[in-house]
Amino acid sequence: MKRLIIDGDPGIRKDAIIDYDGEEVHCFSVTRNGDWHGPERVQLWCVVGTEDETDDFMRRNFIPHHLEVDRVEAEAVDVIKGKGELSV
Repeated sequence: MKRLIIDGDPGIRKDAIIDYDGEEVHCFSVTRNGDWHGPERVQLWCVVGTEDETDDFMRRNFIPHHLEVDRVEAEAVDVIKGKGELSV
């Protein structure tokens, strides 16, 4: 599991599946920053990991401060699935 900072918006939301750096990962959490104040482009701060790590994320079995951080441009991200199913 790691934190991924995406510069720009590739059109993803929570439960998206993306491919970056040749690795397919699931987006467990997506926080959108910079809409009102901040950088010229919006930034998405995502917690990503493999499908096997979903249970660890749901049970909060990780320390957010100690996650490895990667930073990529939105153009470097291939969107496989843009968002999860809507649950009402």
